[in-house]
Amino acid sequence: MTESQRTTSTVAVIGLGPMGRAMTRALLAAGRPVTVWNRTAHRADGVVADGATRAATAREAVEAADLVILSLTDYRAMYDVLDGATDALTGRTLANLSSDTPARSREAATWTAGHGAAFLTGGVMVPAPMVGTPSAHVYYSGDAQVLESHRGTLALLGAPKYLGDDPGLAQMMYQAHLTVFLTTLSALLHATAMLGSSGMKAREALPELLAAADSIGAILRAGEEHPGAALDEGRHPGDLSTVTMMGATSDHIVETSRTLGLDLALPLAVQSHYRRAIEAGHGGDNWTRVIDSIRGPR
Repeated sequence: MTESQRTTSTVAVIGLGPMGRAMTRALLAAGRPVTVWNRTAHRADGVVADGATRAATAREAVEAADLVILSLTDYRAMYDVLDGATDALTGRTLANLSSDTPARSREAATWTAGHGAAFLTGGVMVPAPMVGTPSAHVYYSGDAQVLESHRGTLALLGAPKYLGDDPGLAQMMYQAHLTVFLTTLSALLHATAMLGSSGMKAREALPELLAAADSIGAILRAGEEHPGAALDEGRHPGDLSTVTMMGATSDHIVETSRTLGLDLALPLAVQSHYRRAIEAGHGGDNWTRVIDSIRGPR
């Protein structure tokens, strides 16, 4: 495969929400012709004005490209959209950058192969305004050669990071990132509500809380050359922080939140991790021991 072949995919983008429009514009900005289609036709108006070609049907979009990028609500939408165009998929590549579960990504790869097409799972790890910028990256899994054949085009959306041939891997990484992101957002708002009960405005509270969130990575990396290595080895040294100590803090958060009349769903969930570790006799271990109850029975 020559470099020229790797960078000259003809492209269609199906699904023109904020992410689909951002991807289309990143491709257009790099001089790539792009065919677009969306179930709600008027959502294509802006990118068509920017130079994209509007397809009348999903089939027409598929037939116009050798790389079809899907940016849809979920994987069910892929089947709905392509149901009448499956015979047009042969020899093409579907790069599904929609969110769903790893299991559904694997099912989609099997379905796509059954129609003679290649499949890549993708997880875009930046919001729409950052697509195509140096800060953007996208996780991919599936056939490595398929990724390489379209790398030049896909790199215009964000740096491709390949995880392996299991189609579920990129979706798993995407969901793992979103687990951290969504939980952090809820924690930030819970903390803001706590401070708000004392009269502190969100514009005063959030800068302090965001600084705390920014420091978490540095705290977890401190003193550990390879973060996660101890977890892999089943080591939970309690020389700096213990389950009992962290559990006491979680108790205080629950008590404070209850006193303030706040929703307890988040603090109770965190508290349960520490309580289960203590009940299992691991109070003197590092807080990382709570992963046992998160993993569940093995």
